[in-house]
Amino acid sequence: MKQQLYLCAGLLAVALGTVGIALPLLPTVPFMILAAYCFARSSPALEARLLNHPKFGPHLFAWREKGAISRRGKWSATIAFGVSIAIGFAALALPWSLVPVGAAVLCLGWIWLKPEA
Repeated sequence: MKQQLYLCAGLLAVALGTVGIALPLLPTVPFMILAAYCFARSSPALEARLLNHPKFGPHLFAWREKGAISRRGKWSATIAFGVSIAIGFAALALPWSLVPVGAAVLCLGWIWLKPEA
């Protein structure tokens, strides 16, 4: 049962990460990191497939080895949060328009303090 839950969570994370390729509000690599974690506990074949992926594999190995995020990844996250903040200010009234700002400050602070791959 536990293995099936990890498998479902991994598949959901891959789906969200795939959607995140097109949407600035959803980051792709963190969802793929979560998927690799779940697949390691449920499906070694899917984990290996994700780790051998030409785009995501290097990011996953850097995260596993050093907890590292590439400089390009950090800048991509910063730009995506900037777009999210702009959308928040355009679409939401105060004080709700400040929620993306708060999320960006917390998340980007954590991201930029991580070592670089």
